[in-house]
Amino acid sequence: MSRRPQLTVRARLTLLYTGLFAVCGAIVVAVSYILVAHMGVQSQSPSSTGNVPAGILAHCRSEQAGTHPNKLLIVQCISSLEQQLGAQHQRDLTLSHLLLYSLLTLGAVIALAAILGWIFSGRSLRPVHRITAAARAASEHNLSARVALPGPRDELSELAETFDDMLGRLQSAFESQRQFIANASHELRTPLSVMRTTVDVVLTNRDSTPDDLREMGTDIRAAADHAEHLIGALLILARSERGLTVREEVDLATIAEDVLDTASIGDRRLHATLEPAVISGDPVLAERLIANLIDNAVRYNTSAGDVWISTRTVAASSQLTVENTGQIINPADVERIFQPFQRLRDRTSHDGSGLGLAIVASIAEIHGGGASARPRKDGGLSVTVTIPSPGFTTQGTATQETERSSAPSTG
Repeated sequence: MSRRPQLTVRARLTLLYTGLFAVCGAIVVAVSYILVAHMGVQSQSPSSTGNVPAGILAHCRSEQAGTHPNKLLIVQCISSLEQQLGAQHQRDLTLSHLLLYSLLTLGAVIALAAILGWIFSGRSLRPVHRITAAARAASEHNLSARVALPGPRDELSELAETFDDMLGRLQSAFESQRQFIANASHELRTPLSVMRTTVDVVLTNRDSTPDDLREMGTDIRAAADHAEHLIGALLILARSERGLTVREEVDLATIAEDVLDTASIGDRRLHATLEPAVISGDPVLAERLIANLIDNAVRYNTSAGDVWISTRTVAASSQLTVENTGQIINPADVERIFQPFQRLRDRTSHDGSGLGLAIVASIAEIHGGGASARPRKDGGLSVTVTIPSPGFTTQGTATQETERSSAPSTG
């Protein structure tokens, strides 16, 4: 069933302007007509000089009916009556002309109002047309179109700025997504290339021995483990970006203890200061956050280095800090370590997917918090995750002061 064509916004605005003007004009014409008519009636009251008083008129009639009428008085009476009739006719003619010319003028002005309303409504809606054109030009592959509306600051300019900001965010999100996909494809291609090269080398060598086959199997297993680890990290990152599906109160200190019980720290020295730090969130993601920080601190460390981990409650937030020794890091490089597949220049020699700290930042963000990092003066990195606590008590203040005295030095 076809729908009836609807009037455009410009046409509806024009009709609205014209209708309001027509109503207001009709009211002005009616009020003017009533006032002029009322003044005409008052001008014919007995107190005015143009009318004959009732007493004199009765006297004229009695004089005319008498046997010896006063002709002068009768002439005066006739003259007064003619003046009265002439004034009445003039008043009626004036009111008729007033009504006619007022209606003609009102019609002409209404037509002019309709033309001006059409023109100015079109100019008022011009920014909307620009926004519509920008929206039509925008697509997944081209989000560079902007409205960039000139002119005074008003509601339409604010709408245009909001639309431009939205396009900017979408463009940044799509670019980040494309870059992420490209990086993920590159990272996944690396272990596959290792597997293929290893197999090709062994298969093309006719003198391959069982030891060569076992070495090939070991290399393929290592590459498969790396690919599995990368895929698992991508799945965790995708899950964290979907937002929280489970929310319950968990203690970061308790989760950190469980992670440390199973963590492989090698010859690193561990220093733990774990005080209650309760958050409301997903315990699985919280465990992954702490595990990634520990793994990052152990992986990018010096031989026989140190790892510090502490949890505490500060104000109305729970803080988790993980520090490690290592090479001296340029502060300018720290800003990008929370981006996917970003590694510091002096850390590229280590194994890793480049997703560990990106997952940490994503998990902290969906819990309403954030992650920050700063280089230690003696080398290494300090990463702090801050997540709002579900509640804050005076006991937390006392705990905070105790932790400040026992926190490890970062200098």
